[in-house]
Amino acid sequence: MKKLTVGVVPTKRGFLSMEEAKRQKDRFMKVIRGIHPDIVELIDIDDLTENGILFETDRIPAVVDKMKKAGVDALFTPHCDFGEEQCVVGVAAALKVPTLLWGARDERPNTDEGRGRDTQCGMFACSKVLRRFNVQYSYIWNCETESEDFKNGFDAFLRVAAIVKTMKTLRIAKLGARPVPFMSVMANEGDLATRFGITTVPISPTAVAKRADALTESNDPALLAYVEDLKSRMDTSRTPPETVVRCAAVTLAMKALMEENNCEVAAMECWSAASVLGCPVCMTLGELADCGLPAACETDVNGAVTLAILRAASLWQEAGFLADLTIRHPQNDNAELLWHCGPFPYSLKAEDSPAALVGGQERWRLKNGEITVTRFDEAAGEYWLFGGEGHAVDGPETTGTYVWLETENWKRWEEKLMFGPYIHHVGGLYGNYKNVLREAARYLGLHFDDADVQGIHSL
Repeated sequence: MKKLTVGVVPTKRGFLSMEEAKRQKDRFMKVIRGIHPDIVELIDIDDLTENGILFETDRIPAVVDKMKKAGVDALFTPHCDFGEEQCVVGVAAALKVPTLLWGARDERPNTDEGRGRDTQCGMFACSKVLRRFNVQYSYIWNCETESEDFKNGFDAFLRVAAIVKTMKTLRIAKLGARPVPFMSVMANEGDLATRFGITTVPISPTAVAKRADALTESNDPALLAYVEDLKSRMDTSRTPPETVVRCAAVTLAMKALMEENNCEVAAMECWSAASVLGCPVCMTLGELADCGLPAACETDVNGAVTLAILRAASLWQEAGFLADLTIRHPQNDNAELLWHCGPFPYSLKAEDSPAALVGGQERWRLKNGEITVTRFDEAAGEYWLFGGEGHAVDGPETTGTYVWLETENWKRWEEKLMFGPYIHHVGGLYGNYKNVLREAARYLGLHFDDADVQGIHSL
């Protein structure tokens, strides 16, 4: 399981109450320790500063050193009171990781008898200094520590940090060339490496076929068990038995090759490579997604990046899907069919939709629920991230794997997708993550294209 390491560096103003600052620190630490504790490791500074709160500038080097040695993926700099902006920027500018700024609401204003914490005031000052030092930061508005705003904001920041972490080290298994007619899936692999650190790793479909041959010829026990598992989940009666076995073997072969090459996602030559692989690759793509290794069809490298972003937005817990934008809903002007010939994850299947493997291609409807749709893409050296939210609705049954997506205003979505640097492929993830995608786009230097904001008009 992937982990996220977050440095926590609280700050206070030197002359303000340490007792009160510690009380604030204890409150927010209790909250954040309960947010995804199985995935998130918090690195504190309790061993370096008084009460684990940074207010002395001579402690900055020790704090930075500890955070670097821990390999933190993100930094949280909560203000216990006004804080010390020189301490915050000293750490944040040195680490160059996604940074979160927040402080709890003060209970009262200053009085003649005592001074309050002036938390919000200090955060305004700190944000200016962070900007001056070119530190990219996120912010949760001045809210109560135990509020849903704080919990949801911290959760969203973790997801943003996960996306940034994923993009910095992403390795994409590129299996085969793009289909000849599909100029739309062209991607600049050199630019992806230079801009984001994304590496494409070529793997020949022939290598997959040879690995699948070896599994089949040896009657590998893992292969036999996997075939039985497939038959228990899907009606395979409309696929020849030898094709079912071949689909399973190709799946295991691709999984092994991706893991051996340390690849988190793949872009796979599909219908044009079926003759080499000995079967359609559709089922394999869906099964890989449920193994935590999402794969885009039609050698769509930018589609693979899209799937990596979505998986990271779920903190590497949920499977996403890559769909064709196909047809308008016959009765609902704000709904669109998200479809593909059979590569969607089994885990996303609607309970009342029978699962079938037809000629080696999956066939079922996806479940109901809220869905975030996105697309990472490029044109003229500029990178964009389209993002919007909708929900699954009823619609006519069709072949392959599919879901009917209803949006608030499909016409506006369609205009954005037509005039933006996008293609017919979009990624989907169950849940509401548009705010996470928007914030991640800032850190990654992407133009965020909000589906709900009017762009260029159609005629």
